[in-house]
Amino acid sequence: MESFPYDRIPYLVGFAETSEFKDTYAGPMDFVALEAHLLKPRGKPSKTVVVFMHPIGGGAYLPMVAALAKAGHHTIYCNSRYRGTDSALIMEKVTVDLGACVKDAKERLGYENVVLAGWSGGGSLSLFYQAEAEQPSVTHTPAGDPYDLTKKALIPADAIMLLAAHVSRAVTLTEWMDPSVLDENDPEKREHDIDIYEPGCPNQPPYSSAFVARFRAAQIARNRKITAWVQEKLEDFRKCERSQEELGFVTHRTMCDVRWLDPTQDPNERKPGWCYLGDPRVVNNGPVALARFNTLRGWMSQWSFDHSNANGVAAAGRIRIPALVIGNRADDACTPSHTHRLFGALKHDKELKEIAGATHYYFGQPDKLATATAICSEWLAKKGFR
Repeated sequence: MESFPYDRIPYLVGFAETSEFKDTYAGPMDFVALEAHLLKPRGKPSKTVVVFMHPIGGGAYLPMVAALAKAGHHTIYCNSRYRGTDSALIMEKVTVDLGACVKDAKERLGYENVVLAGWSGGGSLSLFYQAEAEQPSVTHTPAGDPYDLTKKALIPADAIMLLAAHVSRAVTLTEWMDPSVLDENDPEKREHDIDIYEPGCPNQPPYSSAFVARFRAAQIARNRKITAWVQEKLEDFRKCERSQEELGFVTHRTMCDVRWLDPTQDPNERKPGWCYLGDPRVVNNGPVALARFNTLRGWMSQWSFDHSNANGVAAAGRIRIPALVIGNRADDACTPSHTHRLFGALKHDKELKEIAGATHYYFGQPDKLATATAICSEWLAKKGFR
């Protein structure tokens, strides 16, 4: 495959948005500024641009972003307004951020075609965006705050690539929550026989189907318990005429999944006893695990199993653009069931590819990265996106 030098051009996408309260740190209250990078291959004009966005951003230097540019594809990585911190993140607002990037790419930069590249958590975001662009329906956030996507005039993308994507932040968190926690205020109080990281736990891998079913049910129950508490706090604020107030809280032990200890669960080629953030026993209560720091509204929009609007599987069934789905067969974050759930939910012009031995980010795997890039290039060419 020919390799192109490229220029990395940093720029800002800015737009006004009136808000009743401030949920990001920097910048004025009623103006949103998004940091973006355009990777533009030299001597390779194109009518198509590939656009990446992840809810909390920070992926502008991921291997796949640069690899696509080197392969001759004009590529944008745009950070959402919540770059680097998701404690107060509202998925509906991130969707508008992605819409601002798409609009800017078409109207200011002059690209005729936009292909969404949904990497990891960017997959469900991209699907949610496209569903709301094609068939807008959301008028309020899951916390009940007005935020009308039907009036945002989101511009539909022309195609979508789901790359090592999971089904949603809410479902993924629920599948990773430690169900042994009995008291959210005291995570040391745990149910012994489902505390799989405790050496004395009577249930050991390989786990029985009955134990896994119980484990999964307990994870969902814990998510719903937290959600009920969040809804109660929001309602208390409203009753006291303090509807704009927020509350920060910590969710303990959120990186616990039978798949990481038992390779027979959702099997692929991943390393047993490991996850994409390291040793899951350590990460389970570490500072970088999913949903560690939260706000009431952020929880409802991102993490609530029953209420989050940004469900990739539900959104996938609503879109009508060509879709490429790539699964990495040694992925220790987005395991095969996520890849297949997303692919199965798509109803129109879809293609699935899986890469043997590939991990989540392709770190230290230049051959796997090259394979993924070639798959994308061939698919884009086949669909006429040059």
